[in-house]
Amino acid sequence: MPSSRNDKLQGTLELLVLKTLDARGPLHGYAITARIQQTSAELLRVEEGSLYPALHRMEQAGWVRGSWGVTEKNRDARFYSITASGRKQLAAEQESWARLTEGVRRVLRYA
Repeated sequence: MPSSRNDKLQGTLELLVLKTLDARGPLHGYAITARIQQTSAELLRVEEGSLYPALHRMEQAGWVRGSWGVTEKNRDARFYSITASGRKQLAAEQESWARLTEGVRRVLRYA
């Protein structure tokens, strides 16, 4: 059972990252985590130890593309952007999330 929970948590992180890149355009890792934290009103915090392996998996899957650039603080960083394949994955993940939350909402409402 733990592996399916990890899969769901991993999928949720991928959903958040893909949505952030789709909405904001190319961002480096720290900017991705900061944006997710800010957008969630500080309710969600993505740790580097989770983010970078997820970005690597998503890059291997072809959902994001990484390229080197310079941050606003004049530091070299890898910037990630969503690909066409990533947009398709984002749509699938959003649909899956909507079904899951609808199911949970129904149980909480009627159980």
